[in-house]
Amino acid sequence: MKRLLSIELQKIWQNRASRVLTLTYFILLSSIALISSINFKFVGVDFRLADMGIYNFPFIWHFNTFIASQFKLFLAIIIVSMMANEYSNGTLKQNLIDGLNKREFIMSKFLTVVLFALASTAYLFIITLILGYSFSSYNETEIVFMDLEYLFAYFLKLVGFFSFCLFLGILVKRSAFALGFLFVWFIFEFVLIYMVRIPKTIYDFLPLESMYRLISQPFTRFKLYQTLESQVSGATQVRDYEVHLSTILTVMAWIVIFMLMSYKILKKRDL
Repeated sequence: MKRLLSIELQKIWQNRASRVLTLTYFILLSSIALISSINFKFVGVDFRLADMGIYNFPFIWHFNTFIASQFKLFLAIIIVSMMANEYSNGTLKQNLIDGLNKREFIMSKFLTVVLFALASTAYLFIITLILGYSFSSYNETEIVFMDLEYLFAYFLKLVGFFSFCLFLGILVKRSAFALGFLFVWFIFEFVLIYMVRIPKTIYDFLPLESMYRLISQPFTRFKLYQTLESQVSGATQVRDYEVHLSTILTVMAWIVIFMLMSYKILKKRDL
């Protein structure tokens, strides 16, 4: 396992674009902390988001994981490019000649996907703790570590999305076309859900939609939003913000499907 992972990390580190994208991704994650110091003016009133309770435990776990998950495309580009470079540079064929079988090759890619997701999750965990202890009104241990299921959902969301990107990279071979296919698939799901209006029992199982639903939007949990909503409509709508086991199992199933399909494609393909 260490050998397979070290091979992939060496390839990524030797690629300048991958290094830049990785660095950019973690800088963007750090930008979550910068939001706390920004002053906004609304109806003539100055306020900071940090003073609005968004960094209060345990809500901060929900808010940070949702915001951080929007940056995942940067690492997805690395995953797709990593696979495309195997074909364009001939390293895939060379690795197989050197004794790496196709199952080990897929495993090395999947381990890289998991490592990226783990590193991102650990980094976000540290940032969230720092921000929470700096701005939260609640620092009791039992409150601080509530809602950690959002962190697990974030990790699973990254693994699922990166696995999909890896599958597309193997299927299409070229990074630009793979990313284009990803965008087309996003539009396809959007049309099915919001225009064709397929039943919820069906679209809940679509790959990108199921990954998105792992972490629901947190903005309607803001006290300011709920206050405005109650003033306008006379009541606050009850919403579901839970991380559901059914969604977790759906995303896990897609991860397995993507990896099996990647292996089958590679196994049948003449290199």
